Amino acid sequence: MKNEAADVFPKRHANRSEIIVSTSPQVPDTSSDDQVAKLAGLIADTRVCMFTTMADDGQMMSRPMAVQEVEFDGDLWFFTKQGGRKVDQIGHTPRVNVALSSRSSWVSVTGEAEVVRDVEKAKQLWNAGIEAWFPDGPEDPEIVLIKVHADGAEYWDSPGAGVVSVLSFVKAKVTGNPYHIEDVKVDL
Repeated sequence: MKNEAADVFPKRHANRSEIIVSTSPQVPDTSSDDQVAKLAGLIADTRVCMFTTMADDGQMMSRPMAVQEVEFDGDLWFFTKQGGRKVDQIGHTPRVNVALSSRSSWVSVTGEAEVVRDVEKAKQLWNAGIEAWFPDGPEDPEIVLIKVHADGAEYWDSPGAGVVSVLSFVKAKVTGNPYHIEDVKVDL
C-alpha cells in the first residue's frame, strides 16, 4: 500500500499566509505550522546540503554547501565566492534545489536563488567554519551570499534513528506490514 503525503498549500496575502492542510487517511492530521516547524528542525539538524543549479547546457550540477541560516519563512542562506560557476548559473537560471540528509531524515527544498552582496548580513551569518574558506573576514570583496527563497519542500522522516529505525525495518519485514516513513510535502 502506498503512503501518500500531506499537502500544504499557502495562499499568500500582503503580510500573512493562510495555509490549508490536506492529508490522506494514512497520515496523521498535523497543522501546517507543525509541518513547517518540523521541516525547519530537520534542516537545522543537517548543516551540509547538496545545492543543485542548472548549467547553460541544461545539465544539473550539485555541490556540497553549508546552510547558514534557516529563517523558516522559507529562506536559506549560503556563502560563496563572487564569479564562481554557481553564481553564473543562478544568474541564468535561478531555479535551484537544496537536498539535505541525516541518519533518519531527508529533505528536498525547491526555490528561486538570488546572489546578494550584503556585508551586514555576511557579518550576521559569520562563523568559524566560514572563516576557514574566507580568511579575510565578512568584508572580503570576493564574498557574496546566495539566498534561496523556498517555495516548496518535501521531507521524509523515519520512525526513529539508528537502532529504532533498524528494528522498525525488521518488524515490517517479519510482519509483512509496510515500513513507514513519514513523507510530507510542504508548499511555502
